[in-house]
Amino acid sequence: MTARRARSTATRIGLISDTHNLVRPEALRYLDGCDAIIHAGDICNPDVLDALARIAPLTAVRGNNDTGDWAASLPTHARLTVQQVTILVVHDIADLDCAPGEEGIRVVVSGHSHKPSIAERDGVLYVNPGSAGPRRFKLPVCAGRLMVDGGQISATFDSLLT
Repeated sequence: MTARRARSTATRIGLISDTHNLVRPEALRYLDGCDAIIHAGDICNPDVLDALARIAPLTAVRGNNDTGDWAASLPTHARLTVQQVTILVVHDIADLDCAPGEEGIRVVVSGHSHKPSIAERDGVLYVNPGSAGPRRFKLPVCAGRLMVDGGQISATFDSLLT
């Protein structure tokens, strides 16, 4: 009798933010194989979005440094549902304009601070993947992943530079 490996039903979402016009090869390798990608703003050039969209379907929001005609078409907030989980994306968490838990949002993805963090409050997972762009201060250069399996969620972030 041969053992069968259970097929994973999890959706792997790559999380990236604050690239500031820099598409690191390390970031592209990190995101390779994701089912979808979320960019939480401060893109600074549409070529960044083109590079990410070649890897997987992309959701992106406009950050405070995203200006010009190309950026005007980007929303400041985006909602998407993956399996049974609703995700809200906003660049600056201070611009959150709702009570996520009351609206059925399970995950909030933000950027802006360049500081990676994962925290759960009132049943909502707040994820900031940090900055994948130019190093700022002594903060790490990071990206993250969100795993969604039905209604189950988990998040991680990883340094892109060794």
